[in-house]
Amino acid sequence: MTLTTPALLFPAISLLLLAYTNRFLVLAQLIRKLAQEERDEHLETNTRQILLLRRRISLTKRMQLAGVFSFLLCTLSMFALFLSLELTGMVLFGISLVTLSVSLIYSLWEIQISTNALNVQLKEVEDQMRSGYPRAGKRGGDA
Repeated sequence: MTLTTPALLFPAISLLLLAYTNRFLVLAQLIRKLAQEERDEHLETNTRQILLLRRRISLTKRMQLAGVFSFLLCTLSMFALFLSLELTGMVLFGISLVTLSVSLIYSLWEIQISTNALNVQLKEVEDQMRSGYPRAGKRGGDA
């Protein structure tokens, strides 16, 4: 294995971490919005959304940690290969790939919860359509 093998993973991990950061920022905005709505008016949908957001934040934190750990291990792998410690570099690179896979699994789990949150929101809209009139006040966002 050469020094360039783990170096190929750098752009992928960097883009992945950027995507995770964007997800985190969106979650933070949604939490702030729902918190404000809860202060103004208590809605059952907001309560369900807040519970889902708590789980999503936890998963986002875990996927970010695994992604950063993967990036660190990839860097250490390159350093070991630079020092001609091929076996150490290969092991570190392998562990880096495993932690990257863990990060992606957390990401899939978070996407599943996000989809469930959207279904909660869609159910509220469908209930309003069936009842024939919109509910007064604000509604929760995409959580």
